[in-house]
Amino acid sequence: MSDARFHDADGAPLRLWATDPEDLQIVAALCQDAVLPASEMRWSREARTLDLLLNRFRWEHGARTPERVRCVLRATDVRNVRGQGVVPGDADTILSLLTVEWVPGPDADGALRLTFAGDGVIEAACDCLDVTLSDVTRPYAAPSGRTPSHDA
Repeated sequence: MSDARFHDADGAPLRLWATDPEDLQIVAALCQDAVLPASEMRWSREARTLDLLLNRFRWEHGARTPERVRCVLRATDVRNVRGQGVVPGDADTILSLLTVEWVPGPDADGALRLTFAGDGVIEAACDCLDVTLSDVTRPYAAPSGRTPSHDA
């Protein structure tokens, strides 16, 4: 038996679950360069969830026509959320997600850190690492027609 490969799913929606830092690295790689209006972030104190509705670039699609897909990035067991340089709720502010990382605490707890272009950061204090990434639309042609690049 061999491991699954990205192209095995081709057009099928991704549904990933990260419960350790190695899993989260995969989710982070797939979310790199995702964009969202600041109004598409929701923290529910009652449900203890942090949800972001992202337009992510389909990195797993390879060198074919550049595509994006809308997806939900969800963290559960969230105790509180704080941010710097990000104004949640502002539909006119478009954020570009650079990375998602786990900052471990003394036990199973820690912080999920989302870093955005322009020095914006959202940090969610969590009881444990429990993050899902779920595509919610079919892929569509990237409006820019280009693959994101990070030239220096």
